[in-house]
This record gives sequence, structure tokens and C-alpha cells, in this order.
Amino acid sequence: MPAKLKVVLDGKQPEDHQVLSPEEYMESFRKVIDNLLGDAQLTWADIWNDLMGTITNGTIILADANKGAKPKCGWAEFLEKLWLLKHYLDYTRKFAAGDA
Repeated sequence: MPAKLKVVLDGKQPEDHQVLSPEEYMESFRKVIDNLLGDAQLTWADIWNDLMGTITNGTIILADANKGAKPKCGWAEFLEKLWLLKHYLDYTRKFAAGDA
């Protein structure tokens, strides 16, 4: 059963807080990681779909992909999606390491 602690800040009235058990903490941790990685996977899928037909054919990169091809969404949005993917992965790593 979670223990209850009282937090006193600057002479204010204490508030009741619950301390999570290790099992509850791990379940919460897993849910956050799952959410972050799910967003990262959706972003990756969006990036891959933008490349379909111009740079890739299913799972194979086309031989003429380097000849002026561009993603369907345009380079600005494509690079923004790549940056978003990096953000999701960086935050997930930091969160898992306890640095976030």
C-alpha cells in the first residue's frame, strides 16, 4: 500500500501525496515510454510515406533517388519531421536514463 507523505512548502498547508510502489512506478514508466516510442514510430511512418514513389518503392530505395527526387511534402516539412523524430528519440532516451 502506498505511504502518504506531507509536503510543506514556504509555510503553506501540507498536501497529501501518494508514493507509488515500485510496480506502479514501472507501469507508469512503461506507459510513458510506449507513448513516446509510438509517436516516434508514427513520425517515421509519415516520413517513409512521403518518400514513397519518389525515392522509395516499398522497402527498396530507387536507383535514381539521388537525381533530383524530393519527398511529396517538400524538403522543409520533411526535415521538420526528421527533427521531430529526433526529438522523440532523444527525449525517450533521456527519460529512460532518468535525465528528463
